[in-house]
Amino acid sequence: MANGRAAITSRRFPPPWSVEEEEACFIVRNHNGQALAAYVYFEDEPGRRSAAKLLSRDEARRIAANIGKLPEMVRR
Repeated sequence: MANGRAAITSRRFPPPWSVEEEEACFIVRNHNGQALAAYVYFEDEPGRRSAAKLLSRDEARRIAANIGKLPEMVRR
């Protein structure tokens, strides 16, 4: 591997990546709609969120959105 960019473009997860909201998580998908290894779970109810040590919806959305930006960041 000559540089990191060549390795990223030859991967099976073509950009751009998108974020899809489900009932209890955000899923990061590649350009072909394949779910990547990024499922970011959340809980809306504060008591359950605390007991299960889960993220709030907003925290999970921000993390998933940043994961979705990774291909763009690597290209720079």
